[in-house]
Amino acid sequence: MVALLDAAELRRRLVDDGPYAKLDVVTVTGSTNTDLSAAAAAGAPDRTVLFAEEQQSGRGRMRRTWISPRGYGLHVSTVLRPGPVPQEALGWLPLLAGIALAETVRDACGVPAALKWPNDLLLGDGDTWRKGAGILAEAVSTADGLAIVVGIGVNVHHGPGELPTGAGGLPATSLAEQGADVDRQDFAVRLLTALAAVDDLWREHGGDVLASGLLDRYQRLCGTVGRQVRVELGGNDLLGTATGVDADGRLVVRGADGAGTPVSAGDVVHLRPR
Repeated sequence: MVALLDAAELRRRLVDDGPYAKLDVVTVTGSTNTDLSAAAAAGAPDRTVLFAEEQQSGRGRMRRTWISPRGYGLHVSTVLRPGPVPQEALGWLPLLAGIALAETVRDACGVPAALKWPNDLLLGDGDTWRKGAGILAEAVSTADGLAIVVGIGVNVHHGPGELPTGAGGLPATSLAEQGADVDRQDFAVRLLTALAAVDDLWREHGGDVLASGLLDRYQRLCGTVGRQVRVELGGNDLLGTATGVDADGRLVVRGADGAGTPVSAGDVVHLRPR
């Protein structure tokens, strides 16, 4: 029997004594991102947080949907209104969430973790990586300006037959399947605390990922860098070596002609070395 989240304790640690403005936990919803997008449009303040014990139509990139049993995963979305940051820098928010997530998993769970550009958490080693979490950021136009809703879904307690379906891409895994014994309550606090710290650093530097050191932190965590990849671009695939991530958050892929092509969107497939 998995333990459910204690909303009052989360509020005490993350709102009363922490950096967040508002926090709720619901038993079941379709999607925390959908719920918070509506809340943001209605005026929800910066750093409003919503957890769900169960999502029935969680959403990922490319309109993929997935489900997860109650209490098994960590499903959380946050409204961010980074006013001092230029709008052109907002595309970094899912990558910043990736930094917070990967570092939290490494530090709190002792599980090897890496990031697959732009939004997947990889667990295991480089030869057997599996997807353990996903991140989705969505922009919402509001009366107070643009808000970004960042959603994170982590597979925590799932066994092999309980992993979310419909996620696409790499085979799924969970923290439990990787050998971690996770207290979801403590993990939630550590993850949200790490996200706020990364967000604070980014805002303090006006969205400059070079001056803040966040670009270096992301690239050190990114398992896509240095890999042979295929970027699926809707019929015009790009093959090559991922050489890095640029200051705009784009993946740079060196093709057979030696030229580097920055990619801002597309499904990335890690290819096995020949």
